Formats: sequence, structure tokens, C-alpha cells
Amino acid sequence: MADSSNTEERGQFGSSLGFIMAAAGSAIGLGNIWRFPYLTGENGGGAFVFVYILCVLLIGLPLLFNEIALGRKSGKNPIGAIRDTGGSKLWQIAGFMCLAVCFFVFSYYSVIAGWTIAYIFTELVNIQVDFQEFIKTPLYVIPLTFLFMLATILIVLGGVSGGIEKASKVLMPLLFIIVIFIAARSVTLEGAQAGIEYYLSPDFSKINSRVVMIAMGQAFFSLGVGWGLMITFGSYLDKKSNIIQAASWIVGMDTMVALLAGLMVFPSLFALLPGKDPASGPALVFDVLPRVFDAMPGGNFIGALFFILLMVAALTSTISMLEVPVSYLIDEKKWNRKRATWTVGIAAMILSVPSALSSIEGNFFADMRLNFLGHELIGFFGIMDFTFGTFSGIVICLVLALYTGWAQRISVFAEELTHGAPNFKGMYRVGWVFFIKWVCPIVISLIILDLVGVFGGSTV
Repeated sequence: MADSSNTEERGQFGSSLGFIMAAAGSAIGLGNIWRFPYLTGENGGGAFVFVYILCVLLIGLPLLFNEIALGRKSGKNPIGAIRDTGGSKLWQIAGFMCLAVCFFVFSYYSVIAGWTIAYIFTELVNIQVDFQEFIKTPLYVIPLTFLFMLATILIVLGGVSGGIEKASKVLMPLLFIIVIFIAARSVTLEGAQAGIEYYLSPDFSKINSRVVMIAMGQAFFSLGVGWGLMITFGSYLDKKSNIIQAASWIVGMDTMVALLAGLMVFPSLFALLPGKDPASGPALVFDVLPRVFDAMPGGNFIGALFFILLMVAALTSTISMLEVPVSYLIDEKKWNRKRATWTVGIAAMILSVPSALSSIEGNFFADMRLNFLGHELIGFFGIMDFTFGTFSGIVICLVLALYTGWAQRISVFAEELTHGAPNFKGMYRVGWVFFIKWVCPIVISLIILDLVGVFGGSTV
């Protein structure tokens, strides 16, 4: 565990509920409410939902147990966790990758979060906004990005129990209330049944290798495995806490929000814009939904609520993204929390500017190109999203499964899972060991091979 002189700066969760809310908050974000609906629309509706749920339960949940156990066993950040459990400098590269993923994703993810702030106000005052024009206006986008990042910094400055835990206990229930309210309004619209059927009635003929790979990638993105978030939060968890129960709650809450997000989007889309293609891509939420809200009675209020929800979801995720590099500086460099948080936060603000400028046609950052293992990546934002938001996280998941499953004695981590969870034995324990040693590495390797084009196409 962290030495006593640094424990105060490091902090610890005051309760299992605080851990569940904070960890669920780190998992629940724009990946659930913005990314999941548009990927569902692009990949066959109900068929994609079915595959996604299988991926979460069979791959995501065992990996979540793995990361939290590694964090609690070591009591350290991702780098320290690998080092203190016997990992060589080569294995510790995965820990440095976790820091990089959280830092870089925080920088561009906050740009999208900044858009949500603008849409809260435009919905409230009923101003029609052209989404494509808005994202090309840095005079609006950059200050809103900085405002959102400042909110994240201020919460992380409060520490684990004083900032992250307290904020999560307020923000997460608020998020659920808003999601349930909008989903209930959406499914009761006249004509919503067609959208419900599209979303929840799977056409299994639409399932192919590409759909499976995209569903798996989305499961990783949504749960936050492979980013070091759960290792870091696990390190703040006491030995009495039940990791199995907590992780199950996290997965359940994360999946429920994703499923409810689909119920917010598709019934209202089919009811109010019946000719609109549900495969509208990333612009689905910002371009299509405001028009859906306009067609609803009380649409301004519902629209503003929706974008408040998006902002809250983004904030609960960026808090944990910032905390990962901050915890490294506190653990390894013995910085105090204030210095670590402001240093990382300001550096991420500076890095967010190229991402914010990537939407402006003809701009240097919009025209950047990178050939990454056969993928033609266009624009600074696109390069960052694929490199850190998709590829790096999947590689980290593979390395961590190999590390705990093969490089170390997996019985050590299985034993860690039994602390606070005495029923984790017999077939449960054997099953988890089998998945971490065999199933997860094989499936993740297939995903990586698909991402680099071995199976003939890109999934991003």
C-alpha cells in the first residue's frame, strides 16, 4: 500500500457505495449516451444490442474484476500496480500507456463535452443551431471546452472522498433520474412502437464479424477497461469491500444507461422524424435529437435536460481520466494533489485546442493525415480517437490479461477477489481464471487483428 506520509494526499473511498458511484461514473459517459445509440443505428439495431450485451457479460465483466483486483492488491496507480506485484519494466509499459490514454482522451473528450454546454442553453432559449457551423466556430468551442475542463479540475482537487466520491453520489442519481424521465417520455410518444421494435427486436441475420468487433470495442470504451481507471479506483478500495458485487453493480448500471439511451433516441426518432435514417452517425445526438425535441410538447425543457444529462455523464468520466495521471504524480513523484491536478489539467487544456480546431475545413489540424497500420486517419481529433480511444485501450486489456493470467500467479489475484466476497469460490473462481487466461486474450487478439485489417476491413 502507499506509505503513510502520502496516504492523506492519495486518499481512500469512504464507503463501497462511494466506490460504486465513482467507478460507475467513470464508466458511464458519452460512450453510453452519445456513442452507443449511433453505433446501434449503424449496425443493425437490436442485433447489435444483443451482441453488445454478450460482450459486456463475457469479456467486460471478467476484465473489470481483473483491473480492480490488481489495483486493490497493490494500492497503487497503474504503473506502481504492475511494479509492486512483480512486473518488470517491460510490463510496466502498459501502466504508462494507461496514463497516456487517460490524458489524451481527456483532452479531446472534453471538446465534445463542451458542445453539450452550448446545447443546454440553445435548447432552453429555443435557438436553432446548425451543428456543422457550430463546431467550426472556435470562439465558442474552445472557451466551452476550457470551462468544462475547469469543472473537472475543481472536483479532482477535492480529493477522493472529498471531491470525487461526493460529486459522484450527487451526479450519478441525477443522471439516472434524467435518463429514465426522457426514455419514459420517448416510448410514450404516438408512433414510438416502430422505434422500439427496431431497437429491441434483433434481426440475427445482421450479425457478422464486423458487428461483433464493433460491439466488443464499444463494450471496452463504455466500461472503461484498459484505461487504468479501474486499477486506480481499486487502489482506493479497502479490503473489506466486495469487488465482485461492486463490479457487477458497475456493469449493470453502465449497461442500463446505454440501453436507456437507445430508448431515448430511437422511439422518438421513429415517432417524430419517421423518414430519418437511424444510421446518422456521430451527429445523431447533436444534429437529429434537437429537431426531435422541437417536435415534442415541452421540447425545450426536455432538450435542455438531455444535454444536462450528457454533460453530467461526461463529467463523471473525465473526473476519473484526470485522476489516473494525478494519482501517478502523487504516488511516484510525491507531488501534492493541488500541484499534480493543476499541472495535468492545464497541459490537457493546451492539448485540447488542436482537437477543437479539427472541425474547421482547411485548418492544419483538420487536414492532418496518419496511416496507422493500414488505417487512413484524418484530422487531429480522429487520430487521437483511434490511437488512444480505441487501439491503445484494447492493447492494454490484452497486456493486463496476459500479465495477471500468465506472467504472475493468477491465484494471487483470484485470492484478492475473495476478500470481502467469500462466496467467490468453486466454479465462479475457476470460471474467472479460465476467462482471464484463455477467453479474453484470444478474443482481444482477434479484435486487434481486425483493427489492423487482417480480416479485410476497418471497424472504426
